[in-house]
Amino acid sequence: MLKRYLLSLVLLAASFTLPAQNLIDAIFLESHTREELIAEYGFFIQYGIDVYKVLYTTPDVQGQLDTASGLLVAPRAQDFALPLFIYQHGTSNAKDDTPSNLNIVDHEVPLAFGGAGFVALAPDYLGLGESRGFHPYLHAATEASAAIDMLKAVGPYVEGQGQALNGQLFLAGYSQGGHASMALHRALQEDYAVEYPVTAAAHMSGPYSLANVMREYILSEEEYFFPGYIVRLVMGLNEYYRIYADFSQVFREPYLGPALAYYRDELTTGQLNDTLNELLVLETGAALPRYIFQDSIRQNVLNDPGHLLNRALAENDVYDWAPQSPTRLYYCTSDEQVLYTNSLLADSVMNANGAPDVQSLDINPAFSHFECAEPALTQALLFFSQYLDITSEVAEWDNRESFRIYPNPASGPVKVEGLPAGALLELYAPDGRLLQSLTADGNTERLSAAGLSPGLYFLRISSKEGTIVRSLATR
Repeated sequence: MLKRYLLSLVLLAASFTLPAQNLIDAIFLESHTREELIAEYGFFIQYGIDVYKVLYTTPDVQGQLDTASGLLVAPRAQDFALPLFIYQHGTSNAKDDTPSNLNIVDHEVPLAFGGAGFVALAPDYLGLGESRGFHPYLHAATEASAAIDMLKAVGPYVEGQGQALNGQLFLAGYSQGGHASMALHRALQEDYAVEYPVTAAAHMSGPYSLANVMREYILSEEEYFFPGYIVRLVMGLNEYYRIYADFSQVFREPYLGPALAYYRDELTTGQLNDTLNELLVLETGAALPRYIFQDSIRQNVLNDPGHLLNRALAENDVYDWAPQSPTRLYYCTSDEQVLYTNSLLADSVMNANGAPDVQSLDINPAFSHFECAEPALTQALLFFSQYLDITSEVAEWDNRESFRIYPNPASGPVKVEGLPAGALLELYAPDGRLLQSLTADGNTERLSAAGLSPGLYFLRISSKEGTIVRSLATR
């Protein structure tokens, strides 16, 4: 059995190198004006957007060509060369609960980033949206391949519509999307570093350590109120690894029935969670997911590191490498769904591996998983703003390389040199509030950092030649 299992891994891994990424269709969904987006999302919105559902080809988990779907958000800014942004979404509630259907909670993230000046892509993942089969939940290789093939298909389409791209690529994801964006980041660095270099990445509240942090917690005597995620994980990984021929080998009654109903798409993820929690409390008096497993599975997974399920979990850990682009790992200590120690472990290992700029940051130690999302995404946008380089396609900013802000860090007057005539300067606080705004009379202007709390602020400079954002530290 083990030889067949290892051979299947080799064959399936090879299948993901098959030609794919052909664009099938880009279906217009809706438009939003700049004013509408400002009213909804506030600061940093610069453009109106057009929103499309994209269909493209990519291999499924068995290597057969499939039609996948995703969301494309195009800013109305064809006079400028723009960066690309790929957003990996969180856990969906049902097969059709996806960005391209505009009905998953975080489908608004690419809309907001589009308004901020990014050409935004949000793949639905395999097994969701238009692609066939059961979703291979938290399977790193297909989380990455679905996004890469969308990038390959959509990039040429966007440029064919007259939108220039500036070569920058930003990555982000939250919850499951944090795991997916980390998997994508690693795959791009390992296999597409020349074709698609990553400018910066923000991975947020993701289960990066399935084989250790998440496995040990889920199999402990601690309550965990999301047992449906565990069923989904086992079933999803089984789509790829084919470890079990029948889920009765894995799950006990009375938990097997709801699990199979979920697999047949008869229950949503929320309904599965509720049903399993009720059954666990009736049987054990607490929400202890370890008891949904057959005794033999529970004991083997706890005690045998070489068990096939443990090996599958370990293969989908995504933290043991060294990102070469600036990377932030945002989390909240009180997250009840994804343990914050996933981020701390990833930070420690990545820095030990020699990553030049990886930091984990606690957004708010009191915030829950859902409360953490919006401020984490805001911090991701502000982090990206340090590197954002939107330029005019027809009139390149000649002084871009000689542009200077000094002193930096600052506690008083700040001089800004190398400005185009008539440039608009806007200084933003870390939470996105506009603090100062002025129009340059010449190529040098002065701002003031006096009275500002120590921290990292953002200076946005806009002119007919383009827009750049630079950081200003205060002390």
